Amino acid sequence: MDGRSQKTVPLAEGAAPMYRSRYNKSRTISRRWQIGAVAGVAVVLAGVGLGVASAAETVPTVNCPQVNNLPAVPAQAQAEVQRNLELLNTQIAEANARIASSVGQGGPAFIQNAVLGPLKDKRFAVINRIETAIGRNAAKPNLNAEGLSTCSLNQDGGNSAEQPVEVPAAGNGGNAGNGNAGGGNAAVPTVNCPQVDKLPAVPAQAQAEVQRNLELLNTQIAEANARIASSVGQGGPAFIQNAILGPLEDKRFATINRIETAIGRNAAKPNLNAEGLSTCSLNENGGNSAEQPVEVPAAGNGGNAGNGNAGGGNAAVATVNCPQVNNLPEIPAQAAAEVQRNLELLNTQIAEANARIASSVGQGGPAFVQNAILGPLEDKRFATINRIETAIGRNAVKPNLNAEGLAPCALNQ
Repeated sequence: MDGRSQKTVPLAEGAAPMYRSRYNKSRTISRRWQIGAVAGVAVVLAGVGLGVASAAETVPTVNCPQVNNLPAVPAQAQAEVQRNLELLNTQIAEANARIASSVGQGGPAFIQNAVLGPLKDKRFAVINRIETAIGRNAAKPNLNAEGLSTCSLNQDGGNSAEQPVEVPAAGNGGNAGNGNAGGGNAAVPTVNCPQVDKLPAVPAQAQAEVQRNLELLNTQIAEANARIASSVGQGGPAFIQNAILGPLEDKRFATINRIETAIGRNAAKPNLNAEGLSTCSLNENGGNSAEQPVEVPAAGNGGNAGNGNAGGGNAAVATVNCPQVNNLPEIPAQAAAEVQRNLELLNTQIAEANARIASSVGQGGPAFVQNAILGPLEDKRFATINRIETAIGRNAVKPNLNAEGLAPCALNQ
């Protein structure tokens, strides 16, 4: 003892001695550390186990049947068909990405309801578009869209089978889907149409329209030949007559009638024998079809062939002046072909309006051009610009190109 008095602190009644309290506290802390350590080890082990399970788990991929039963595709449809075949691969890639990004989401039916179901709908629409594209210029095929739309899962992952995007061309060798149905070297017949070669002198006002219809006769021949080549082996023995030559006769009859009518607006209406010149036969051994000459015999110095030079010969013919669609946004790849086709159609509409003005000089009253040409042209342009907006809007934000403002055209007097 150091001589200092040791102060004794009295314990409260019923209290345990101080040394016992310190012992209990120490034992409690020790026990907590043991429980914490055990729990920590358990969590670590569980985490390792989960990590191993996740690492070993594979992400499934979609397994879609291929569209491999394409017939020969007409040249006019090849770009659209190829674009849609490529879209099938895009849809597969998007579905795989969705599956990978949603691992652990939803219940057991999540992939079926959120991925495979929508994929089936998209594929059905795309295969239908392929059938429709081919059917515009050949017999519309049945590619079995219903059966080819449904995709399953590669549960063990791996690469999805890609859709081939090569398009079988219509041409040398019959139906690309079935080999050469005609035996490999069998000649594909071509149409043989009589020529419209007894044109009278054509008034200046009608020359553009007459020439356009003569050229249309050649276009119809080319389309008929393409249809024959793309449909080798289809139908029965009367297929070509019923599906190609018959419709071609109707088209030619209407075209030759339009030529007669165009001339008759400004001269005596001729009888070109539309009934006799409409019917085409077949070059059974193939070969080039005879082309329709498109030179138009002029009437004198450009006046009215029936009434002399009614307008003086040198009067300027008005042309249309249309605003340009030059506010296009960035075009999605899927819409590029359709947008370009409609932009070209705007030019075609302008050319047709100019030809109509030139062919109708002297007709109607002062409001004739406005009512008969500029008014209908405005409606056509409005519809075309709207189609451009819609085409872009299928794959991007739909733009407002101001169809209302860009549709009306004025005149270059």
